[in-house]
Amino acid sequence: MLHDLPEKDSRNEKDKRRAAKRREANHASEQVGQQLRILRKARRLSIRALAELTSLSINTLSLIENGKTSPSVSTLYQLAQSLNVPITSFFEYNHPKKKVVYQKVGERQQLIFSQGKMEKFEAGKPRTGSEPFITRLEPDASSGKTPIIFPGREFIYCLEGQITYTVEGEEYPLTPGDSLIFDAYVPHLWRNTAPTSSCALLVLCPEDDSFDDLPERYFMP
Repeated sequence: MLHDLPEKDSRNEKDKRRAAKRREANHASEQVGQQLRILRKARRLSIRALAELTSLSINTLSLIENGKTSPSVSTLYQLAQSLNVPITSFFEYNHPKKKVVYQKVGERQQLIFSQGKMEKFEAGKPRTGSEPFITRLEPDASSGKTPIIFPGREFIYCLEGQITYTVEGEEYPLTPGDSLIFDAYVPHLWRNTAPTSSCALLVLCPEDDSFDDLPERYFMP
């Protein structure tokens, strides 16, 4: 019987972690729903009107706004286009602007997409022409076949795994500690070339107002 205790303790810890993740997911769904309601009402749209704009059902929109379901990235992107806002607006939660942003591990806003997730550093701070992200990419994640182009500059610093950038036809494999800076108007692609997930610090520095929808375009081909 005594030998069973460590196994039981391990199961209990796993159950606690699962419960904590469920609570976190539920809280995130509620926040996204509240933000959707704020954005909809700011544009004086009824749920029915938004349903017509997005081709989503009234029931689906009601479930999202009340935090009863977690919308997919494609659904959020559809809502963002209909409301004419960047997809990151659903994750800003109307935080007041701050002079100092101090974030502990696990406190950064996250945008989850089909190929991984990214964490925002500057929550509560106005954009100043550049924005850093921590990006975690699933195995085989890529930017797709169409090259990315935007006016500005890009900086990437690999933290884990291997991410290979192709810039103007030339490949640059990045492993932990490697970095790359390039003019982003040059056609480029990215791919996680590690057998596991890869992680990197990414700083996007656009030269114009294309920043509003740049992060989601960058990660959701």
